[in-house]
Amino acid sequence: MSLNDATAPKNMSDLSGRPYRLMNGLGNKFVILDIRDHPLKIRESDAARIADPKTGPGCDQVITIEDRDGLFMGVWNADGGEVEACGNAARCVARILMDEYERDDIQFSTVVDTLSAWRVGEGRIAVDMGEPKFHWRDIPLAEQMDDTRFIDVKLGPIDNPVLWGPSAVNVGNPHCVFFVPDAEAQELDRFGPLIENHPLFPERANVSVAQVTSRHAIRLRVWERGVGITEACGTAACAALVCANRRRLTERKAVVTLDGGDLAIEWRDDNHIIMTGTISFDGEGVFAEDF
Repeated sequence: MSLNDATAPKNMSDLSGRPYRLMNGLGNKFVILDIRDHPLKIRESDAARIADPKTGPGCDQVITIEDRDGLFMGVWNADGGEVEACGNAARCVARILMDEYERDDIQFSTVVDTLSAWRVGEGRIAVDMGEPKFHWRDIPLAEQMDDTRFIDVKLGPIDNPVLWGPSAVNVGNPHCVFFVPDAEAQELDRFGPLIENHPLFPERANVSVAQVTSRHAIRLRVWERGVGITEACGTAACAALVCANRRRLTERKAVVTLDGGDLAIEWRDDNHIIMTGTISFDGEGVFAEDF
């Protein structure tokens, strides 16, 4: 049954008794619901209840595997908002589907793109995250800025800002990347929500501080929109690499080290970004009858 089927449920009332998987990509935690056989419509309030450890299993994102004229991945952040992409979740979903179909590669769609994924050695999954978007309308930004390698965002006094001139890019979702000498020294928990909700970002933004440690290595910390500080964010790692390369700080391939571990990111000559890393199964469960 497809979600377009007239008989598909229109609300969340059928969540009780449904099974789910718990997975993570470098500590980026997901509750994954396979709703291909029994479709349902997830509301923001329901996703938020699932993500909140006080009312549900708890996670950074709620992920669905669906049949929408083919394999489809849906993504909801911890605040309940549906979003366009999640790189770490894509690797988890790819692993589930490749195991199910007994193959070493798979394709599935999101609301913005079709993703290809494949196995890379023991326990490692690579995902083609598509092409980055740099035009101010595509990020999107609220004001015209011709060079999004350096956008007009400052923190602190106007004449002596603490942080200024981040890069902006869309990698399935909008990102704002500050390049700093020491990523650990930045109070990301304080200014992350300010930049996330900055008027320049009409769809809000994921906010990162990136410390380039070599031509092939970046230390990254991330404030994810609708979630907060996360141990890992795949699209942020992709954003950091392409923005660093545009500013001539790195080559087109680097290891991005997040709080939860390393992701290998390559911005290929065909303009596609390849992200490779490990994933983990953390368990499974069933929603209570009165959820």
